[in-house]
Amino acid sequence: MKPSKFIETNRIENKGIRLASPAAKVSFTGILGALALALAALENLLPPIPVLPPGAKLGLSNIATMYAAQSVGLLPALCIALIKGLFAGMTRGAIAMLMSLSGGICSTLLMWLFLRKDPPLFGWCGVGILGSLAHNGAQLCVAALLTSPAVAFYIPWLILFGVLSGILTGLVLRVILPVLNIIPLPQGRQKP
Repeated sequence: MKPSKFIETNRIENKGIRLASPAAKVSFTGILGALALALAALENLLPPIPVLPPGAKLGLSNIATMYAAQSVGLLPALCIALIKGLFAGMTRGAIAMLMSLSGGICSTLLMWLFLRKDPPLFGWCGVGILGSLAHNGAQLCVAALLTSPAVAFYIPWLILFGVLSGILTGLVLRVILPVLNIIPLPQGRQKP
């Protein structure tokens, strides 16, 4: 079989992945989790942006979570959010872990809800924005519980930054999705 024919028969059109065995699904989720950790580590190396609230990140690792929610389902995407939260705890401490877990779980649930339609209800950028705003909102709630309600003054900045970072993650996923859709997986991909 010619490579182009192999790629064409293994392509999915943003309709999700049905893996032939549970082991293939676990291994694919592990690859996406490793990608999320690599993106989070890369983000930790970037210097803080001066106009942003303390601890604000671009959310590049949410690209892997969003793709997992769309392609393999809610449970694997939540596992990736959990892995990201534990990684934040190991690299930045317990408070960072609480913030990451709360934001990651809320944003993953919301993104999964809006990614159930094909094509996504608000497009990739819209889902990225919703996920980013949910992430920021959950983190703001945790920050208010840990410190004081005065953190509410960050809301306008978090909304602005959430929209911008959500557009960024949505655009990046939209650009790389055709490449992700042709990568052959163990047991091959099948259209649902």
